[in-house]
Amino acid sequence: MDVLGLIPARGGSKGIPRKNLAPLGGRPLLAWTVDAARGAGELTRVVVSTDDDEIAAVAGVEVLRRPPELAADDTPMLEVVRHAVSELGPDVVALLQPTSPFRRAEHVDACVRLLLESGADAVVSVVEVPHRFRPDSLMDVVDGRVVARGTARTRQEKERVYARNGPAVLARRADRLGGDLYGGDVRPFVMSARDSLDVDDPDDLELAERLL
Repeated sequence: MDVLGLIPARGGSKGIPRKNLAPLGGRPLLAWTVDAARGAGELTRVVVSTDDDEIAAVAGVEVLRRPPELAADDTPMLEVVRHAVSELGPDVVALLQPTSPFRRAEHVDACVRLLLESGADAVVSVVEVPHRFRPDSLMDVVDGRVVARGTARTRQEKERVYARNGPAVLARRADRLGGDLYGGDVRPFVMSARDSLDVDDPDDLELAERLL
């Protein structure tokens, strides 16, 4: 079974310029994900997909060059994964976003094992949504006034809901990609809020630095 750890790391970024190379704990942000991938025993190959020379130089693992049209702001991640599958031909792809520095090797291994043991099409890492952001707590602002969307309930009464956490890990069978990364039989792998931190803007990067 060829299990590819695919780390998509393009050179551009809007929220944080050159985000994948932004320093975190004295190292590029990308390096934290590379370490997790290299430590994952279920992965047989680790590749950084990039369009950028500097990222390629510091990757520390095998590099797959992707064409510029697959490195734009609006490029769907599905197309990046398809490119890697076409070029490398794995049985399973574990997509590891470099913006999740606290995802560790054991998270990657657990997701891949769940995929293989369950027979599912995919496994995606998720985080429990804080109770204050659950559907019952959401509100609209209409004509300058707050309008509740649901009936007020206690924290204990609110139904638990989950959200993709980046995703820190998305393990998927390569022959079942289809037209949606999250389509088909998809199983959840629940991670803690801390391990789920997704670095999207400077505030996230500052928080990650403090957590370290």
